[in-house]
Amino acid sequence: MQQALEDVLSRFSPILLEEMGKVKLMNRIDTKYIARVDRLIPLLEEMTTGYYAQEINGKRIARYHTLYMDTPDADMYLAHHNGRKVRQKIRIRDYEESNLSFFEIKNKNNKGRTKKRRIKLENTDFHRNEQVLELMDKYAEYKIDGLIPQLENFFNRITLVNKDKTERLTIDQGLRFHNLTTNAWSDLSKIIIIELKQDGNCRSHAKEILSSLRIHPNRISKYCIGSVLTNPELKNNRFKRKLTLINKIIND
Repeated sequence: MQQALEDVLSRFSPILLEEMGKVKLMNRIDTKYIARVDRLIPLLEEMTTGYYAQEINGKRIARYHTLYMDTPDADMYLAHHNGRKVRQKIRIRDYEESNLSFFEIKNKNNKGRTKKRRIKLENTDFHRNEQVLELMDKYAEYKIDGLIPQLENFFNRITLVNKDKTERLTIDQGLRFHNLTTNAWSDLSKIIIIELKQDGNCRSHAKEILSSLRIHPNRISKYCIGSVLTNPELKNNRFKRKLTLINKIIND
């Protein structure tokens, strides 16, 4: 499959990382999808003419690593599980192809909008980073000393942008989780997670393609699903239906 994937990606016109900063999506709407991994190549084949593929150092598949922070009692996980509308996630994300790392705070408001704030990290000692501490003071509900590394994930990402630059599509594959509390691992490489970020005022060709392939919107949090799969002690009633759906997608 890897060679077939690289072959279809080579048919896209490239867009470079520095050009991606020009893709500004005002009035943005985010929609997530879950699909079986064998839908990836048919999806890409439908998009080759209307979309650019992001290219970094000659590569169109980028490796990502994310480290999620939480309290020892997993308060951020529980806020999501318990349906709290105003919530946040705090993480460190490594972009391996570009050799960049960022400390990120994602805040979701009661209207479902997510605002991400981040700063570039020069080293791993973020506890003493003045910019990190300032960011936490301004935007986080927690103090940095009250957080511990809870979960990490690894995945490969393909990023597509339509020719009009009104929507961006990320496709994550090869997803693996490692829980730093239980030391358990979980593999979700049989699915892909797709996220569509679009200008709310514009028609979405990607939505039409996804619908034609019978890939339908499904909310999913990598942090929450990864936590459930690797820590049986966590409260998980809210996510049981999501796990059933993932298993159904895999086995259909």
